[in-house]
Amino acid sequence: MDVLEIGVGNSLSRIARELELATDRLIARDRAELAELADIVGAAPRVFVLGAGRSGLALRMTAMRLMHLGLAVHVVGEVTAPAIEPGDLLLAASGSGTTGGIVRAAQTAVDAGARVAAVTTVPDSPLATLAAVTVVVPAAGKLDRSEAASEQYAGSLFEQLVVVLGDALFHTLWRRSGLTADELWPRHANLE
Repeated sequence: MDVLEIGVGNSLSRIARELELATDRLIARDRAELAELADIVGAAPRVFVLGAGRSGLALRMTAMRLMHLGLAVHVVGEVTAPAIEPGDLLLAASGSGTTGGIVRAAQTAVDAGARVAAVTTVPDSPLATLAAVTVVVPAAGKLDRSEAASEQYAGSLFEQLVVVLGDALFHTLWRRSGLTADELWPRHANLE
């Protein structure tokens, strides 16, 4: 392989192409689910986010933006997260949809009368079966090393799409709200 082919610039271009293709496929296939996701998040009295590893980090970014909108948002596992209650929403991401702690938390949410929104690569996974709305991301699972769905390592494309999906969700809800950037700014962290 030519050294130029493995440079950061070429890698960045490949990743950007993968993101664009996967995003286009997601929009074409799950447009109704994407709209339903925005509706369910926007209507929930409180939103709890949960993901493991990099998926969890991606959802923390989404939680921050939803907080900027004025939504009551909690990260599952943080010491200040309250109990989930009827009407609340658990937004959970798991590429496989089988991550034990995430599936158990989704079951607990359902048992408590809350709703679950799932982001996964597997439409018939245990997480998806518990969800009121499921967005199926067209990406490789973390154990897929075939490079058929993505040239990237492990679940990288999935995790990147969780970030982009979270930003798109925020952008949609922000525009629906009619709030200006100046009106959101006072909620930005000032203890940095």
